[in-house]
Amino acid sequence: MMPDSTSELILLRQEVATLREMIKLLTEENERLKQHNYVMKLKVDALARRLFGKSSEKLDPAQLQMVFEAMERGEDDTAKKPEASADALCGSEAEEEGVVAAAARVKRNKRGLDDLLAGLPVTEVIVDPEEVKAEPDAWSCIGAEVTKLIGYTPGKFSAEHIIRRKYVRRDERHLPPIIAPTRQLQDRCIASPRLLAHLITSRFELHLPYYRIEQMYARACLPISRQTLCGWVGMTHDACRLVIEAIKAEVFEGGYVQIDETPVKYQDPGREGVCGTGYLWSVHNPGSGIGLMQWHTGRGAACLEQLVPREFTGLIQCDGYSAYESFIKSPARSGSIQLVGCMAHARRKFFEAQAEGEDARWVLLQMQQLYRIEAQMREARAGPQQVRAARQQHSTPILEAIHARLQSLQHSRIHIPRSLTGAAISYTLGQWEKLCVYVRDGRVQIDNNLVENSIRPSAIGKKNWLFMGDAKSGDRAATFYTLIANCHRVGLNVEAYLTELFERLPSATTKQCMS
Repeated sequence: MMPDSTSELILLRQEVATLREMIKLLTEENERLKQHNYVMKLKVDALARRLFGKSSEKLDPAQLQMVFEAMERGEDDTAKKPEASADALCGSEAEEEGVVAAAARVKRNKRGLDDLLAGLPVTEVIVDPEEVKAEPDAWSCIGAEVTKLIGYTPGKFSAEHIIRRKYVRRDERHLPPIIAPTRQLQDRCIASPRLLAHLITSRFELHLPYYRIEQMYARACLPISRQTLCGWVGMTHDACRLVIEAIKAEVFEGGYVQIDETPVKYQDPGREGVCGTGYLWSVHNPGSGIGLMQWHTGRGAACLEQLVPREFTGLIQCDGYSAYESFIKSPARSGSIQLVGCMAHARRKFFEAQAEGEDARWVLLQMQQLYRIEAQMREARAGPQQVRAARQQHSTPILEAIHARLQSLQHSRIHIPRSLTGAAISYTLGQWEKLCVYVRDGRVQIDNNLVENSIRPSAIGKKNWLFMGDAKSGDRAATFYTLIANCHRVGLNVEAYLTELFERLPSATTKQCMS
């Protein structure tokens, strides 16, 4: 009996061990599924906020006050110091600023009819009573009442006959006759420079698809096919090549630019029924304000090789996309370019994670202080040296506090890596050295928002025309988005500028185009 009892005991112990191992595995699996469900819930909440919530990333002072109250209950003194200054900035002063700004917006938007009509040509229409018309000599005018209206005359097409007369010298009639050169961009082109400018403006400033422009011209008694319109756009694009080269050379002067890219669908003949994805790469020079757009069908480091001149050295501000790292580490670029991070990208990740807890909101408060310092420098119109000194004195301590807090959170593993807060912490710490470059150089912006703003017109256009007709259309769009954006920067009327450009290009020399 003893051997049997011993064997049974051994079997029972083995079963117990097996059950314990199974319980352990099931517990781990249960914990893993809990974390997975938690992450999925956070992502669903973030997606719902993105789809149905406010698109603005401004912080609500009332919501931030909850953070301060929570901090006062359980935070240590070292973490409270930066928050106290943020509290002072976000309290009654912020609310008062909001009220003043709202009142200013209302006052600015409230324009009278006289303000709207100022500067417009006046057409007077005199309307007399029927009794006066029947017996005009029997009535005397003692005054008038004026009703002011805003009139509109739709665009009208006209035929222009450009007569270039030929001449011969009276005393040397044997010599060939002379004639003024043509002012057309292309021989046998029937579109005037003003019509070409109107087409480009309608397509790339007003973002009208070609079929709508075709319908608009047809209603004005000028039935022109879309194929002809596209041909005119391609012709003007080719004529503007030297102008774009001159803009590119000026954009990369100074050694500091911002770069970003946006995806655009285009029809690819090699993929029937499926649109390819190309990218409009935008470059902005914060010093001069000049911008440039360039089209590529890809998004890799090879695109940056074509975009950035080989002789360029200095700073490139960008997001955390890996192609920039690959680009600056290539043998031809090694050591000549330094990347600068974008604080707005890091802030956006914490903004999306603020519903997860106080840690994300604490970081947002510190970043709010950084942006407040930048706003004060802009209002004071401070130069690069003054900006650098202010950042060293005020921004650096805040950045150090943020860095210490993020490292502590990462080491404590309070937030799982796949949560929104965990991802924001990992991204920010991974970009930290790049994010801190701006405090050492007064020329550098705190974020990449200037170049992102330059991309917005193309994003509006995508909602109208959905995709480009082919890959070549991207080059044309990049050319005219560049010209239009730079016109807006200096306050030029785009259609008037393009009209003059198309009038002068046929007789312009290479030197004139580059200047």
